[in-house]
Parts: sequence; C-alpha cells; structure tokens
Amino acid sequence: MAMGPLIQAASGLALLNVLILLPLIGVWIRNYSTFRTNLVAGLVVFALAMFAENAVAVYFFFSMASFYAGDPHVQQAVLVLRSLQFVAIAVLTYVTMK
Repeated sequence: MAMGPLIQAASGLALLNVLILLPLIGVWIRNYSTFRTNLVAGLVVFALAMFAENAVAVYFFFSMASFYAGDPHVQQAVLVLRSLQFVAIAVLTYVTMK
C-alpha cells in the first residue's frame, strides 16, 4: 500500500528534523569541548536522542508504510506530532545559531 499524503508529509518532516539536527549536534559538541558543562552535555544527549528517534521514524515510515496507512486518525496524529517536533527543533536551532 502506498503512503498517503499525510504520512509523506510526516516522513518529510522527520527527514528535515534529521538534517537540522546535524549542525545543532556539531555546535553543541564543539561547545561541550570548550566549556565542559553539564548543561551543554545534556543538550548534546538531547540532540542525539532526537536525531536517533527521527532517523528510526524515517526508516519505519518507508519500511512499514502499511502500518500507518490503515487509519487516517493515526496519520493525522503522526503528522501533528512531527510538526510540533519540527517547530521545537527549528526554534532551538535558530536560538543556538544566534
């Protein structure tokens, strides 16, 4: 069964999250090597966890698309959650890069 437009959008957002997390991880690792604070270490762990979660989500969107295809409410919920996560990561990336 092909992916519907909602799941395609959700998978696109998960992939976008992966891509914007890469520079964020780089900045925070560089900051940790400079400052060695628990706060920055926590940010690195957070970004790595978000990266792993989104990378796994992208894998499952493409390998198990039929799992999400059955219920439009599930597709809407997944899209809403991916959208909220994208906004949060984008804002965090913006303020970090400033």
